[in-house]
Amino acid sequence: MGRSTVARPKEFDPDIALDRALELFWEKGYEATSMADLVQHLGIGRASLYATFGSKHDLYLKALDRYLLKVDPNPLEFLSRPGPALPLVRALVERYAQDAVCDAKRRGCMIVNAAIERLPEDRLVARRIEMAWDGLEAALAAALHRAQAQGELASDKDPRALARFVFVFLQGLRVVAKAAPDPDRVHDAAKEALAVLG
Repeated sequence: MGRSTVARPKEFDPDIALDRALELFWEKGYEATSMADLVQHLGIGRASLYATFGSKHDLYLKALDRYLLKVDPNPLEFLSRPGPALPLVRALVERYAQDAVCDAKRRGCMIVNAAIERLPEDRLVARRIEMAWDGLEAALAAALHRAQAQGELASDKDPRALARFVFVFLQGLRVVAKAAPDPDRVHDAAKEALAVLG
């Protein structure tokens, strides 16, 4: 009678490992994170790491997906809340500004970091960034159209162009805050952006 083979259970929880990989990539970036760093930080053997997640690049893409799901604020959900729309857009700008000055580790936004580090060559990363940024811009535009329809935004404002301005401002804010997180600079810039909204 032949010996039955039973699949060995994984020695680690892939979800926890992915969260740890996310933290490491977010902290150090893609290039500065080696497979040896990942093995040490995750406490997983190299063979198990490859077998579960694939290459370092595959793991990085999974970490970006996890970041978008768990960490980055969901603008569509936030900006679609019922009631006045303009205060929601203003609150989003204020939240980004507050997050920027409270980032003690100066990790910034992992999506912005990925855009700076990986684009334009990495098309798989680019696709994720484009989807995230298109979603934010579309959510802002929808909220500003709603604000205009409700009489909160002046009729001479172009909601789509204004959404693009706010979107670009928010991404620039994240870059500047990571490089030089001067609270006065961030709050003064946010105040001017809010003034444009009216």
